[in-house]
Amino acid sequence: SSKEAFEYIIKYKGKLTKPEEYGDVVIRSNEDGSVLRLKDVARVELGSYTYGSANLVNGKQGITIGVLQTAGSNANEIQIAINNLMEKAARDFPKDVKHLMLYSTKKDLDQSISQVKHTLIEAFVLVFIVVFIFLQDFRSTLIPAIAVPVAIVGTFFFMQLFGFSINLLTLFALVLAIGIVVDDAVVVVEAVHAKMEHKHLPPRAATISAMSEITGAIISITLVMSAVFLPVGFMKGSTGLFYRQFAFTMAIAIVISAINALTLSPALCALFLKDTHSDKTNLTTKGFKDRFFTAFNTSFNTMTGKYTNSLKFLVRYKWVSLGGLALVTLLTVWMVRKTPTGFIPSEDQSFAVIALSMPPGASLERTTQVLHKADKLLKPMESVEAVNIISGFNIMTNSTSPSSATGFVLFKPTKQRGKIKDINGIMNEMRAKLATIDGGNFFVFTFPTVPGFSNIDGLEMVLQDRTGGSLDKFSGIAYNFIGELMKRKEIAVAFTSFQSNYPQLEMEVDDIKAKQLGVSVRDVLQTMQAYFGSVQVSDFNRFGKYYRVMVQADVSSRAEPSAIAGVFVKNRNGEMIPINTLVKLKRVFGPETVSRYNLFGS
Repeated sequence: SSKEAFEYIIKYKGKLTKPEEYGDVVIRSNEDGSVLRLKDVARVELGSYTYGSANLVNGKQGITIGVLQTAGSNANEIQIAINNLMEKAARDFPKDVKHLMLYSTKKDLDQSISQVKHTLIEAFVLVFIVVFIFLQDFRSTLIPAIAVPVAIVGTFFFMQLFGFSINLLTLFALVLAIGIVVDDAVVVVEAVHAKMEHKHLPPRAATISAMSEITGAIISITLVMSAVFLPVGFMKGSTGLFYRQFAFTMAIAIVISAINALTLSPALCALFLKDTHSDKTNLTTKGFKDRFFTAFNTSFNTMTGKYTNSLKFLVRYKWVSLGGLALVTLLTVWMVRKTPTGFIPSEDQSFAVIALSMPPGASLERTTQVLHKADKLLKPMESVEAVNIISGFNIMTNSTSPSSATGFVLFKPTKQRGKIKDINGIMNEMRAKLATIDGGNFFVFTFPTVPGFSNIDGLEMVLQDRTGGSLDKFSGIAYNFIGELMKRKEIAVAFTSFQSNYPQLEMEVDDIKAKQLGVSVRDVLQTMQAYFGSVQVSDFNRFGKYYRVMVQADVSSRAEPSAIAGVFVKNRNGEMIPINTLVKLKRVFGPETVSRYNLFGS
């Protein structure tokens, strides 16, 4: 151990964090004692990790953040958390920095939930009015009112049991189911009242008598309606996947409604109802309510009589009934053939996407210029709220590409859109404006109503080469297929993002010569990557963030294939070998990216 009175710790400054510090790095010592520093041969600056894209929001520099939901998570909770996070972060933003939510599936989800709430309220109100007017008993309105929430809560239980979630499909099923689950309870109440009115039975006896007659009818109706939806849930393919949760949710709600009608509703009838029909002999001398019911009953009986007479007429003259049935059948067939069809109905999401495809090999600067022209045409439109353009990103293949760009357009609420309020009309106006721009092809589309089926609101098809042939041959087949699709009247437009004519340089390395000169092929490839691409050599932390130190040749030193003449690689003896003695660049054409998802149509 040391006997000194003081101890010292040796420290080193560690990683470099400033451009000037990297510029002072000594890369060589000369024989005359001078040194060659990095700043003598290179330009060192603090910049971006990549310059392969440009992002503008309403014509100003911006950042686009995409959040994708993982399987099994709650989309609504995720988006609520994101909104809260952004509102909290916005408090610390600089004065001129703002954030904007361009696209959110929560809007559609909230609208669907709101529709379920409205349907529930409307169902309660309508059931109360109809039951109270026809049966003229307040207690009778309570039984259907109790049956509806019981059926819906029971449906939620089985949805949880089967692994279903509250989404656009199940909410759509619940909206339809609410109107169905009311019917069974109303049938039970009406049947019990009929027994009390015509046979003068007390509520309990009337309930037993009524259920002995309508139990079979309720069961048969339930089986028939379930048989309509259940087979759809067992269909295979995308159709079965799309409608499975919808079909099973409907079937569950119908079955639970029938169980309520056979158990809960009769019990409530026996407990709640009273025989009010025997006390309707002299209602004209009572209050307004009784006089109103007397007038309603008289009018309803008159209408019932006319309806009965019309049925007798149709029974007597069967050709009228059969002729009407034939006419309705023919009209139905005609309407089915004429009515437009679709796999997933398109919805106005106040949002559209623009995909720009430039000629193969177009630079990012050229793509950005064309996209700026599009931005200037779209922003002044009455219906447009915000425009976000991203050059260098291909939304069709979810990949980066200097000759592709993507634009996201947020529309104003329907009432504030000006003359054209329909989203299809607005998109047609956008297409007309973008068609005036030379230098690129624009495609305007919307996202699908139900996320996950495609990148676009249309039909997506996949071509797969199973022969192992050349990509040029595959490209020809793809374009021939597009041509055949365009000939069909049901296809509005068909296009493919696959192109095999991108100009490329194929690098050929002379392995034998490299071996003779003592150069590793791996070193050749790494040198080419560092000069003409980029390579990370270090990293550091600054401003509380992580930075990468990247090395690459300056733009002017890699603009032409001839620049390879100025590149050297070190052999195992430490000698610098001109890399153009080992490498040749051959001009070829090929696809920029190859994936399984290349063909789109709508």
